[in-house]
Amino acid sequence: MEYMLLIYTPGLAQKLSDEDREAMFAEFGKYSQSLRDSGAFVAGDPLQPPDVATTVRAEGGETLTTDGPFAETKEWLGGYYKVDVESLDEALDWAGKIPSVKYGDKIEVRPVMPIPADSTAGS
Repeated sequence: MEYMLLIYTPGLAQKLSDEDREAMFAEFGKYSQSLRDSGAFVAGDPLQPPDVATTVRAEGGETLTTDGPFAETKEWLGGYYKVDVESLDEALDWAGKIPSVKYGDKIEVRPVMPIPADSTAGS
């Protein structure tokens, strides 16, 4: 089953010293490699901070864009991993090993909703 490991951060990478930030990124490299080596890795990327985001919405039949995130929050989605594992427990185990957890990031583990093979969605 596939799970998203969503990394919510208070922007800790910007608060770390250059040395600590480099050490954390090295830990992420090792973590990512261990996911790949296990066969559980499907995808994963860090995200730019929300101040460079653009929000798209529809109003009155028009598509509108706004600079910045949809909501103002203290924590924001800083990145993700998509894993394919046998159980929720295995996904939780991988989530607990994400290096930035020890710096205060929170990881939301959410199952990916399967789309039926006979679905016409997206065509």
